Amino acid sequence: MALKVAISHKTVYKYDRRVNLSPHIFRLRPAPHSRTPIEAYSIKIKPENHFFNWQQDPFGNYLARIVFPEKTSELSVEVEIIADLKTINPFDFFVEESVENFPFTYSEDLKKELLPYLEVTEKGPLLLDWLEKLDLTPVRSIDFLIGLNQKLYTYLNYTIRMEPGVQSCEETLDRKLGSCRDFAWLLVQTLRHLGLAARFVSGYLVQLKSDEKSLDGPSGPEEDFTDLHAWAEVYLPGAGWIGLDATSGLLAGEGHIPLACTPSFESAAPVYGLTDPCETEFEFDNSVTRIFESPRVTKPYTEDQWKAIYNLGFAVEEELQSNDVRLTMGGEPTFVSVDDMEAEEWNTAADGEHKRELASSLSLRLLDAFGKGGMLHHAQGKWYPGEPLPRWLIGIHWRKDGESIWKDPKWLASFTKTYTLPKDISITFLKTLTKYLACPNDSIIPAYEDAFYFLWEEGKLPVDVEPKDYNKKDTALRRKLGEVLEQGIGKTVGHVLPLAKSDGHWITNSWEFRSRHLFLTPGNSPIGLRLPLESLPKEPEVPSEPTAEPELFEEKPVLKAYGKELQDRIESKTSKSSAKKQPFVRTALCAEVRDDKLFLFLPPLNSAEDFLDLIASIEATAKELEIPVVLEGYEPPRDNRLEVLKITPDPGVIEVNVHPAKNWQELTDNTLKLYEEAKKSRLGTEKFMLDGKHTGTGGGNHVTLGGATPADSPLLRNPQLLRSLLTFWQHHPGLSYLFSGAFIGPTSQAPRVDEARLENLYELEIAFSQIPEDKEVPFWLTDRLFRHLLTDITGNTHRAEFCIDKLYSPDSSSGRLGILELRAFDMPPHAQMSLMQMLLVRTLVSWFWKKPYKHDLVRWGTELHDKFLLEHYVKEDIRDIVGQLNDAGYPFKLDWFDPFFEFRFPLYGMVEINSMQIELRMAIEPWNVLGEEMSGRGTARYVDSSLERVQIKVKNFTEERYSLTCNGVKIALSPTGIKGEYVAGVRYKAWDPWSALHPTIAVDVPLVFDIVDIWNKKSIGGCTYFVAHPGGRSYDTYPVNSYEAESRRINRFWDFGHSQGEATPMEMGPTTNFSGRMVEPKSASNTFVYKEVPINPEYPHVLDLRKK
Repeated sequence: MALKVAISHKTVYKYDRRVNLSPHIFRLRPAPHSRTPIEAYSIKIKPENHFFNWQQDPFGNYLARIVFPEKTSELSVEVEIIADLKTINPFDFFVEESVENFPFTYSEDLKKELLPYLEVTEKGPLLLDWLEKLDLTPVRSIDFLIGLNQKLYTYLNYTIRMEPGVQSCEETLDRKLGSCRDFAWLLVQTLRHLGLAARFVSGYLVQLKSDEKSLDGPSGPEEDFTDLHAWAEVYLPGAGWIGLDATSGLLAGEGHIPLACTPSFESAAPVYGLTDPCETEFEFDNSVTRIFESPRVTKPYTEDQWKAIYNLGFAVEEELQSNDVRLTMGGEPTFVSVDDMEAEEWNTAADGEHKRELASSLSLRLLDAFGKGGMLHHAQGKWYPGEPLPRWLIGIHWRKDGESIWKDPKWLASFTKTYTLPKDISITFLKTLTKYLACPNDSIIPAYEDAFYFLWEEGKLPVDVEPKDYNKKDTALRRKLGEVLEQGIGKTVGHVLPLAKSDGHWITNSWEFRSRHLFLTPGNSPIGLRLPLESLPKEPEVPSEPTAEPELFEEKPVLKAYGKELQDRIESKTSKSSAKKQPFVRTALCAEVRDDKLFLFLPPLNSAEDFLDLIASIEATAKELEIPVVLEGYEPPRDNRLEVLKITPDPGVIEVNVHPAKNWQELTDNTLKLYEEAKKSRLGTEKFMLDGKHTGTGGGNHVTLGGATPADSPLLRNPQLLRSLLTFWQHHPGLSYLFSGAFIGPTSQAPRVDEARLENLYELEIAFSQIPEDKEVPFWLTDRLFRHLLTDITGNTHRAEFCIDKLYSPDSSSGRLGILELRAFDMPPHAQMSLMQMLLVRTLVSWFWKKPYKHDLVRWGTELHDKFLLEHYVKEDIRDIVGQLNDAGYPFKLDWFDPFFEFRFPLYGMVEINSMQIELRMAIEPWNVLGEEMSGRGTARYVDSSLERVQIKVKNFTEERYSLTCNGVKIALSPTGIKGEYVAGVRYKAWDPWSALHPTIAVDVPLVFDIVDIWNKKSIGGCTYFVAHPGGRSYDTYPVNSYEAESRRINRFWDFGHSQGEATPMEMGPTTNFSGRMVEPKSASNTFVYKEVPINPEYPHVLDLRKK
């Protein structure tokens, strides 16, 4: 992220008469050691008739000495500084081993050099008392300094003082009040008393308004701000001078721009000089202006850009409506914890306690935001092979007509609370419920754990293990055994009410078992999932009625008002129906107490009407008994009159299945609200790797296209739309790789249609030819034509860039939803970026609905993973798309995609050499899936992530005179079409894993890039890129935010480090394997030898250092 600012500072002294001015000293130029890069500096002083000399003081600070030969009535100084506020991590430093812990002492030689900075000038009683209160227990030096800085910050109160000079330490401590310079001087003297070298710093402080409000603590200034400031610096051997800003309690960062660093405050004053006696009027003004901001994930668009995107969305929406497209759009965004990036549940594991807490918090917020009058329902989620238990799912259900499903949210129990429940509440609740359902209560039966099974399990334990002792790390079975033994084997676990609805009445009957009691199947799932249904009578007098499969393609009547059937039952006062001559009931409603909450497990039902009736009766019961409940079990039958939003766990993330939006306004509101509520629930949208690489959540942001009902789906009504989208995406690889996650290619979660089987395009063109032209197409045809082509290389229909699993699958009604899922989208870190993606898809749908995109498919071959994994060629492809959209009447702008380029292809660094600019960016590298290997859990297939790729682009480059090399190998540059501009990719082995595709090839890092002057046989400059911290720092934790991540990336790029000596090319002989035959270079004491590798015809745009 590049952010450049202009700092403007003006100070004016107005005198009541014309006066003589002594020679003045101005310390208003950033010091040479400023860590914040200063790109430009200007100072203007009036009166203009003066003599100007730049000097440096004994400490290296810049001084402007001005002599005024004439009297004047006004003295003014104006300063402007252009600064690049690249992120600086103030904690990123090493210290010598001898000073790792405080207290420590400097070596004698170092003490001599630091003598001026060790001088103690104040020894007042208050200062000595302050020093006595400090905790000098041995601790890490950095921790001690941070603690001291914070202690001073909390001990003193801040005030603005206009008086010149600095208060003594005694005065500051006595008043407990001071300005920034008073804080700094007290800290300097404190450090010196403790034997630490310290200096006083005056400079500019720049604080910019935060893009987003902080969840914790202050969010910083409301507007961009700058002013003269003062702070202290302490010297740590190995690290150098470390800035401590006691005014804020923070360490100095990129916003602290030093002007003068001196042993004493007197020699750090910004302005020093004398005048004749007079009355003086003093004026000053400080301002900071942002002059360049690259798009960033916290602020991807300017207000004007976002307004244009937003307005275009309505124009596209108008076209969709006028053409009767009936498009709805939903999605599956994913989120991660903002507080914990280390735990397994936020990296690889699907479930975890923290994940459940945050999901529960988010569900309550989204219920209030989207589903007012709705209800929360906890159901069983997906169950994947290798996972001991099925995943959970929180559903938020509400009615599309605005009527309530559940009136009062206080009767829905919260997962984060515990409740005091009466004894036997499970049977009491079910008996009360039968009153509202108008059915008998004599069929309620208690449920017990299988005592024989758990006694058998107890008998298998080692003799030295206490059966009741268990911990979280034990297996689920071991924990369940401990719980059962602890509470007693004969204890009632819950109660079961056999329940179904038949002919408009709720019916029940008794369940009888051979063992006389209902013993649950062993496990730790809800009792509703562990009922021994196979033990019920096989052939009852009246057979059971099967649960009906909902039909989503038929018209249905308007749903009744909330509780209408319940009210009718109460008013009719009909007698409870008899269980005789009724269908045998095999489904049940179960009640149990878990974690101090009452859980109700709902049975499967035939219709939405039945479900709403049961829920209204449950709420009436909860209200009467004043007991909040948790609803779990079977979900409502799928129905077009109901809406649902689901929150589920996925490996490393929480996934939200967002309900489809009917129009652009609804889509915008839903997306912005979802991101906002997720943030309030402490869920974020970005993750970072150890080296600072910025990634999405890792869970994707799948986009779904469909209709309000399956029959309305534009994909089913017009199969040419699916063909058009497939063809356009295949023609433009940039669409796949700009929006994708880190792992791409044929074995990824969402491979392109041309990344897997080589013959796929041939077969796909045959499928295209089978779509009937200009006539009504049966819904099933679209599924049959494409089902076996839109898969990954194993035939998995779910893992495809264009997934039609839910379009019109013959398997079940849940697969016939008319939905197309675009699965290759990574999770955008900002809601506006997500909406920009959605707008692009909506625009393409609108365009192709009017004019289908029917063209031959392109055989990209290896060009896919050669050109289109480099930022330059992806941008050229997107440029082409923007041009086509503009020609079609959709005014897209290329810069709307800039945030995605910054996110997907971050800049590593830039350097200018003889007016030639070198730019180094991250490029994409597919990861190879390796063969099966043994792991702690059996066999596993690892991914070789040791191979990486960078893009290098040069401007103002003269190819006839210069060569660009990487690690001594000439890079074959490709012209971009702009004079003097060339681009190439470099593939290299970044690290050496224990198992890799080519384990014998050594690593190629660091990467040293040279511009070689062929005429003079000399490298005239270059840069160096490291894949790890060049100082050997090994990070143990992930970056806490984007600033720390950026600082880690910045540390790995040096804008220097070219190869030394005379450049001598190696001659290459003809080869068949591109490895080259080399002629020995002439002997020399200092020679830079580089060689040229023949261009690989399969990957002509990428230099592969493994072939060097």
